[in-house]
Amino acid sequence: MSEEFDFERIKNKAIEQLKAGKPLLGKDGAFAPLLESILNAALEGEMDAHLSEDERMSGNRRNGKMQKQVQTSMGEVTVSTPRDRNSSFDPQFIKKRETILAEGVADRIIGLYALGNSTREISDWMEENLGNRVSAETISSITDRVLPEIKAWRSRSLDYIYPIVWMDAIHYKVMDERGCAITRAIYNVLAIDKDGRKDLLGMYISKNEGANFWLNVLTDLQNRGVHDILIACVDGLKGFPDAIQSVFPDTIVQLCIVHQIRNSIKYVGSKHQKEFLKDLKRVYGAVSKDAAETELLDLDQKWGEKYPIVIKSWQDNWEKLTEYFQFTSDIRRMIYTTNTVEGYHRQIRKVTKNKGVFPNDTALEKLVYLAYRNIRKKWTMPLANWGTIAQQLAIKFGDRFKLL
Repeated sequence: MSEEFDFERIKNKAIEQLKAGKPLLGKDGAFAPLLESILNAALEGEMDAHLSEDERMSGNRRNGKMQKQVQTSMGEVTVSTPRDRNSSFDPQFIKKRETILAEGVADRIIGLYALGNSTREISDWMEENLGNRVSAETISSITDRVLPEIKAWRSRSLDYIYPIVWMDAIHYKVMDERGCAITRAIYNVLAIDKDGRKDLLGMYISKNEGANFWLNVLTDLQNRGVHDILIACVDGLKGFPDAIQSVFPDTIVQLCIVHQIRNSIKYVGSKHQKEFLKDLKRVYGAVSKDAAETELLDLDQKWGEKYPIVIKSWQDNWEKLTEYFQFTSDIRRMIYTTNTVEGYHRQIRKVTKNKGVFPNDTALEKLVYLAYRNIRKKWTMPLANWGTIAQQLAIKFGDRFKLL
């Protein structure tokens, strides 16, 4: 290096800062120049090793230096990376285009982003811990490191069979290429595997929710190795059950009772809602399908004239609404609603709640995936009572679901 490092000056500065109660690390700390000197010396050493005798014989020589600012745990430092004529030097201490050198800082930034922190909040954290703010562009480039991971996760192979799958969409606002906020639907497929553990099979972004796109989702699952689904729990989206059974013809499709109730009560007068819900509960809470059909007839007799469209909706969807009656109470509780996937969506929204509009689809996908990555850390144990449930499924479905 052209300038000898003045250790005595650094020592004196450190003593002064200690006496004044100032931190030695971070912005203007005494130790930053020490680290800067070490890093530059290391780069010089790397270049000396690179310019071996063979390299020099080939005509390769030093070709000046390039300076850049690097964030470290001791504050911002200036490093001077040597260059060679052949541009073959690949430094390892401070890699090309690397602007942050602090153990775990990139992972910490990704972690903060995954928890829903804004770029301003992350920049505040950087200033507090490293002594310098970083731009939104830098934070974005760091979080972009998860994109290859998302791509690999999205195309990973899946199991041959899943006993129970819930399918639902969650909606967000995203800026399009014209700068207008538009709605994006994220299609989520949450499953229970043979061992009783939760697994998100896929996450797909589309402009809106529709049975046609769900068909594409199901085809993707099939292409990734899924050959059978025993039970699929979905909302009342028109054409959705047909889309499922066109790809997985043997799957039992259970429409969400809660969605059906919500849709029904919207068309019942407010003064009748409490009484109507009480009567309706006798239908879906019956002990058997036969008993439920009797209760539905009574509901029709009492309310049919006032609310014929509501009653007709239950009659038209009856077979798909009542599939759960063929199972034991343990399985019924799991499949008669899409509460499982809606619970997952609530956890995602806790992270995304402060994001009014996402700048693009990639930003949306990154944050939702990172939120999922945190959530799945808790999916380590099988569902409660899974051993008993699995045996019941094996008896019901025979060769399609073998435990041994």
